[in-house]
Amino acid sequence: MIQRIFKNFTFNPKDDILSGLTVALALVPEAVAFAFVAEIPPLVGLYGAFMMGIITALFGGRPGMISGATGAMAVVMVHMIQKGNEVGDALATPIENLGLQWLFITLLFVGAIQITAGIFRLGKFVRLIPHPVMMGFVNGLAIVIFLSQLKLFPSLGTENISFTGATGDWFSALFSNGTFWIMLGFVALTMAIMYFLPKITKAVPAALVAIVVVAAIVIFGDLDMSTVGSFIREGSSDGAGLEGGLPTFQFQIFDSVVLDTIIANKWLILSTASILAAVGLIESLMTLNLIDDMTETRGSGNRECVAQGSANILNGLFGGMGGCAMIGQSIINVNSGGRGRLSGAVAAVALLCFILFGAPLIEQIPIAALVGVMFMVVIGTFAWSSFRILNKIPLADAFVLIAVSAITVWQDLAVAVIAGVIMSALVFAWKNATMIRARKRTKEDGTKVYEIWGPLFFGSIQNFNSKFDVKNDPDKIEIDFIESRVNDHSGIEALRGIANKYLDAGKQVKLTHLSPECKALLLKANPKFDEVIETAVDDPRYHVVTDLLDTEV
Repeated sequence: MIQRIFKNFTFNPKDDILSGLTVALALVPEAVAFAFVAEIPPLVGLYGAFMMGIITALFGGRPGMISGATGAMAVVMVHMIQKGNEVGDALATPIENLGLQWLFITLLFVGAIQITAGIFRLGKFVRLIPHPVMMGFVNGLAIVIFLSQLKLFPSLGTENISFTGATGDWFSALFSNGTFWIMLGFVALTMAIMYFLPKITKAVPAALVAIVVVAAIVIFGDLDMSTVGSFIREGSSDGAGLEGGLPTFQFQIFDSVVLDTIIANKWLILSTASILAAVGLIESLMTLNLIDDMTETRGSGNRECVAQGSANILNGLFGGMGGCAMIGQSIINVNSGGRGRLSGAVAAVALLCFILFGAPLIEQIPIAALVGVMFMVVIGTFAWSSFRILNKIPLADAFVLIAVSAITVWQDLAVAVIAGVIMSALVFAWKNATMIRARKRTKEDGTKVYEIWGPLFFGSIQNFNSKFDVKNDPDKIEIDFIESRVNDHSGIEALRGIANKYLDAGKQVKLTHLSPECKALLLKANPKFDEVIETAVDDPRYHVVTDLLDTEV
């Protein structure tokens, strides 16, 4: 059992440890930023990243994949947290940060839903996501990461200068902002180190070296630049820094007054939990798929569902923000050589150590170094090949790819993926609806034979019905399904309907090469179909996806 749990724990301890440390440094500003988005204290985001990271690293379905607090889930949390705080302030005895207590309770439901998805093996459905949706997801997410990093740059000071005004004023403000250009220079330096160092040596992760070099220049050069510490304090209402203690059990979420407010607002809690669970699973399973492609290995989606759910329950009990897989940090980890579970575990433990012991040191790291790392992630994440193949793939696939990218930026990942899958399914259904054919021939005894080719399902029944000429056909008709398949209940109904039309016209009709399931459902609808269905030894053996049939004929 222990051996199975810790399978693929590490392939190269040195690479896993160094890549884990690199990821931990990149996790700090991300977790803090997403905590600000959700309007909760920074430490809650950091605790969430630690607990998500350690549980999924050890027990998840994808060695080397990194989980933590994510923006996609933070955006969903905001409304519920705001509502909870309003309710808490309006109570006879006000409860401070009631929205945060609601979040912790909600995470318990999120975890339960995700574990249930894993137990019922729903993780396999990620394989149904079409390739254009995957490419759109990757491109959209790369754009989102890029745009999120732009917010970390200092203001150019051109906000109040109109483009229609004096050009000299605009350029003067633009080029007089030394802080902006210094940060841009260090971002470029970070990217240059990450690009050129692997060409010289791969003994250490390029991202870690870049962060250390840029941090050393800024610290020893005593340069006035935005750092992790200043970033945290600027966004925190109480000016608190990175330093904190161990996560503690949240006894207050089981207080009777808190539970009463939750019961009174149960639909808000449950709906938010359902959305969070769906967003978390979609983002995690999509990231798992992407890392599978990068490493040419295969993870377990169902196991990942259970691990994600367990981690979110732990977050709810011990005061973390919750979260899911993080594509940016996962790519950093894989590109830095982290392929085993040890890398994710090191990242999580290092993050906790930063909180407990290393806060003063980590707070000195320049934001420019971390932005440079994330820009390289953007370059590595974006599917540049999509530009090359865009005019070579079917128009519908190109549309889906572009639409998913745009929706990911405009809305969020979950909405984009669901929309992409729906669009792809509709395109698939339309194409298959037009594929059904009926070859016609006449036997020597005058029987007219319709040889059906193509799938018979809800989308193709109209074309199927149009193939027959009940009025002008001879008295003997045979409909042959040797090259067709009845896929659903709508197909069964269409088949029954056309047979009834021939019978009502006083003509003989035979249905040949039907599957046993299709025969059983037709006979259940009307025992008289026993005379219509012809049994043959070479009947096809496939299943009809339906168990319901109207009893009226």
